[in-house]
Amino acid sequence: MADRPHFRFWPKGVARDLVVPHATLPEFLDTSARRYPGKPAFVFEGGIVTYAQLKQRVDALAAYLQQRLGIGPGDRVLLMSQNCPQYVAACYAVLRVGGVVVPVNPMCKQAEVGYYAADSGATAAFVAHELLGAIPFGDEPGKIAAAVVFDYAGTLPQLADDRLHPMEAAIAKRLQFDPEKTSPDDIAVLPYTSGTTGHPKGCIHTHATVVASLAASAVWKGLHAESVMLCVAPLFHMLGMQNGMNLPIMLGATAVMMPRWNAQLAAQLIEQHRVTAWTAPPAMIIDLFTNPEAQARDLSSLALLSGGAAAMPEAVATMLTERYGIIYNEGYGLTETASFLQANPLGRGKRQCLGIPSQGVDMRVIDPQTLAELPQGETGELVAHGKQITLGYWNNPAATREAFLEIDGKRFFRTGDLGYMDEEGYFFIRDRLKRMINASGYKVWPNEVENAMYDHPAVHEACVIGVPDGKRGETVKALVVCKPGMRSEYTEQQVIDWCRERMAVYKAPRIVEFVEKLPKSGTGKILWRELQEQHRASSMKEAA
Repeated sequence: MADRPHFRFWPKGVARDLVVPHATLPEFLDTSARRYPGKPAFVFEGGIVTYAQLKQRVDALAAYLQQRLGIGPGDRVLLMSQNCPQYVAACYAVLRVGGVVVPVNPMCKQAEVGYYAADSGATAAFVAHELLGAIPFGDEPGKIAAAVVFDYAGTLPQLADDRLHPMEAAIAKRLQFDPEKTSPDDIAVLPYTSGTTGHPKGCIHTHATVVASLAASAVWKGLHAESVMLCVAPLFHMLGMQNGMNLPIMLGATAVMMPRWNAQLAAQLIEQHRVTAWTAPPAMIIDLFTNPEAQARDLSSLALLSGGAAAMPEAVATMLTERYGIIYNEGYGLTETASFLQANPLGRGKRQCLGIPSQGVDMRVIDPQTLAELPQGETGELVAHGKQITLGYWNNPAATREAFLEIDGKRFFRTGDLGYMDEEGYFFIRDRLKRMINASGYKVWPNEVENAMYDHPAVHEACVIGVPDGKRGETVKALVVCKPGMRSEYTEQQVIDWCRERMAVYKAPRIVEFVEKLPKSGTGKILWRELQEQHRASSMKEAA
């Protein structure tokens, strides 16, 4: 790696390799509680949980898991709720007894939760009271035998079912915890991928892989114990779990937590608590800074905005710099890499760029068919080697084999993302391997078209998809959410004409449709695949 061009622009004060702390996640909580017992660990809906209080709650819950539910090393436990301090206590209690956390999207239905329970082998769960209907209870394999239940106010109605255990009552018992021997190499969390093909797959992450990502991120971004972080990305997702929960606990910092996204409330909380750092996808950033509340609030405490999941549109990045003096630090990571993998150097970033490989990471570009490494400037599949990468997929050796390959004696993960490396060693993404549109033989990358469309004065959000076309095979369609008050100012055809003036004709959308909103995941990603399938089916029906 010594000859990699990005080392010429390596950030000062950051070591090129990564020495991963030999510790488990609960050990970081212990250290922070010892150093900062009275300091707010989490601020939530006007209340505060100090580090000492958090540790006490975690230890009491861990003892209850051990002695009442029989949860021990290696046992998988589902965790399903909105963001709240109870989620944090539950997660760290499972880890404290050597268990494995299986985070579940609170929007999942019972059939989906049933799949996670059966595939992971979980027999117990932590669940918010309003989500109990999604839990597949039963004594047979693949079912949940017992659940610890909580609500966000810390009070619960009477629970008549003996399979349900109220969290606050469990903590109040103050049972004595019998410490378990937990190693950094033990499995800590089993987050499931979104499942681009077939069923979602569980990514095996140990304490070591999770901590590797955290340690690299903290040093790269200059975060420390005095940082105040906004925690709003969902904790079931690695972006939220790592940046909104694990990272502040590791550093002894304070996290200001929101149960779900609300741009107006976010602006108020940033001002009130002097938030200094926030990691979020571009969709949330755009939503905040286009909200009138942001104009009325003092957001000057924000020193770092970072994230990934999609490229930040050029027009929005320019607005952040000119109006607020903030450079959005773009990075790149996946569920399989425990979030943080690479990023732009803080002092020398490039727009709409994945940045450079972070400490100890080796990133290459390969031909997805031949697997041969490609030269600078050529587009291929991004593959990565690093200490934060998943060990593989749970109970799925075939998927694990397909996802990894060996280059120069090192194990590389195939990301499924298409991109290229420029002459300075910075990486740029084209799109997902499965998202490319083939229009009359021309390759169209939806991300590129979307980013260009954000320059249009009426475009608030855009999603570009491929739909069937009798002559061209596929054609480019753009679904557009207009800025408030702008929908009546432009027609769809005017947007098409505007695009054709600014990009190659084969890239420009042939169809533009104005919509009220675009569906998003819990982390704010636009669900392009869902939209593409819906509109493809509609186009085929019309053609028939």
